This record gives sequence, C-alpha cells and structure tokens, in this order.
Amino acid sequence: MSVAIRTSQNVLLEYEPASIGERILAALIDYVIIFGWILLTFALPNSLGFRTNSFYTILVFFPVIVYDLVSEWLLNGRSLGKIAMKIRVVMLDGSPPSLGAYLIRWLLRIVESAAFLGGIVPIITVAANGKGQRLGDIAAGTTVVRLKPAVTLDEVIMRPLVENYAVQFPDVRLLSDRDINVVRNVVRIGDEQALMRTANKIKEVTGIRSDIGNREFLLTVINDYQFITAQ
Repeated sequence: MSVAIRTSQNVLLEYEPASIGERILAALIDYVIIFGWILLTFALPNSLGFRTNSFYTILVFFPVIVYDLVSEWLLNGRSLGKIAMKIRVVMLDGSPPSLGAYLIRWLLRIVESAAFLGGIVPIITVAANGKGQRLGDIAAGTTVVRLKPAVTLDEVIMRPLVENYAVQFPDVRLLSDRDINVVRNVVRIGDEQALMRTANKIKEVTGIRSDIGNREFLLTVINDYQFITAQ
C-alpha cells in the first residue's frame, strides 16, 4: 500500500505509510525521552533533598505536554522518536504541514491517548484507514510516512515529461549538468539537512524564490532542468 501525493508543482510523490509498529516504536522512544526529562528535572532534585514547589512542577511538565506539538513543528513533522524510526508527518495535498495542522494532531492526541481505552483508538483507526491516518491525521489532512519513497528516485526524476509540462523555475538554466547531478544525489540520499542546504544554495545561485518543501523544490528543479535542456 502506498500514498500518492501530487504536489502543487504537479510532481507526483509516492510514499509508504508508516506501519503501526513503526509509529508505536517512535512513540515509545519519545516516552523514554520524556521519562528521562522528568527524572532529570524532578525526581533527581527531590532525591537529593531539594524542595520543589508547584511553579517548578509546572515548568517541568509543560515541556512534556507540548513535546509532540513543538517537536513536530520545529523538526519538520518529526519528533525525536520519528527521526529514529525515519518517519515523518506530511500533508496529503503535498503542501508543508502548517502549525494549525500540527495543533489539530496534538489536540486530538489527547482523545487517542492511553487514558482512553488503553490507546486502542489510534491503533484501530490507523489499521482501518487506507492512508495510515489516526483521528488527528484525518482531521488535519495529514498522514505519517516512511522517509524513503515507495518508488525509486530514478522513476520519479528520469521518466519522460509530458509534452505540456509547465516549467516552474526557468532560472534553472543557470545551473550545469554537474549541479543537477549533485542535486540528484542529495535527493536520493534524502538527508533533511543536506536537502535544506542544497535547496538554499540553488536559490542563492539562481535567485529563485520558493516556499515549497526542500525535497519537492529540488525535484521540481531537476524536472525543469531536464525539460529545458531537452528542447
């Protein structure tokens, strides 16, 4: 099973939804991190005889409460657990998830938490939904996918383009074949930091301005360059 996402730049990306096991393991890793934070900031001071008041308790538990929301927002759809499992949150319409989407997922996580039916609600929802969505994903228009696409990169960027293909970034003609090969290798590897640095460098060299995601931007650059140089 795969999830097909057609981006705003008409680039079709296919992803494998993260399995229930991968999502559970990612959550367990996050719980271990949260437990370590509580031990470090609350249990340890108490064991050493330091007195803590209610204000300190709020300071300790506030990061625990907003951990999922803040980490997914700041880490491009990933918590530390998701990074370890190589999965991330994406929008089904191909656009970057907004803070509002992350907020909806976070709020509905309360309903789906272990306090309600032992956490069985999200497991059933993900298993029954064809796109690997829990209730929060359905409401936010998101899903959680494996970072590696379901199809090989060559199938995405080397296939013949349609005759009426519309070039999005004409300034890619400023790039060389060597530049494009570097971009292809970066996209093939899929490292988020490398994608960001490469996208920023391409924008710096060409003067292109775009707010789309780094991977989608680089794929569009490759397709545009392939179309322009084939003319």
